[in-house]
Order: sequence, then structure tokens, then C-alpha cells
Amino acid sequence: QVQLVESGGGLVQAGGSPRLSCAASGIIFGIKAMGWYRQTPGKERELVAAISSSGSTYYADSVKGRFTISRDNAKKTLYLQMNSLKPEDTAKYYCAAGNSGTWYAGFGSWGQGTQVTVSS
Repeated sequence: QVQLVESGGGLVQAGGSPRLSCAASGIIFGIKAMGWYRQTPGKERELVAAISSSGSTYYADSVKGRFTISRDNAKKTLYLQMNSLKPEDTAKYYCAAGNSGTWYAGFGSWGQGTQVTVSS
């Protein structure tokens, strides 16, 4: 049983570098994989980035080289550093906690999402 709360979204200019945060609370056993999804109306959620319990990372091709996922296990917080934002990055971003140490096992907990809107 994990509760996730995202923060850091909002309106940002193209080329900006905001950082999203996801604070976890509740009952947590061990270090789980975590990830960031994003969704635009009319499209399914897209896995943007993920990080395993060992620190291995995954990035969607659309954000590779621009976004960085990281975690602070002591603070129970997940981060997504976004650089060189483009208007096409506009979406609602969701934090997710995995069922195990790897994202391959799926995600069992979700945050409410935070809107990121990139203006030209």
C-alpha cells in the first residue's frame, strides 16, 4: 500500500528545465522500481522513464538525452529532471511505483498526476 503525490508541474517556456518530484508514503517493503508516465487526451499513457531498484534506467526515445530520472530512497522520493522542454512534452505526468525491483513486473500504485504545459 503506497500513496504517491507528484509536484513540480505547471506552465513553462520552451527550453525550460523544471523538475518533477514524487513523494511516496504508506506501507513500503523494500526498494521498488518506479517510473514516470505521461498522457495526452486521446492517447494511452506512455512510459517516459523508469528506474529499477539497482539504479538501471529506461527512457523513451522521445525524451532520451533531455530527461533524467533519479531517486532518493532515504527520502522516499522520485524525481524527473526535464531539460530543453518542447511543446510536444505537454502532458499530464504520473508517478508510478512498481510491484518489484524491476519495471518489467508492472506498476501497482499511481499518483494523481501533475500537468506540465510547455508554451512556445
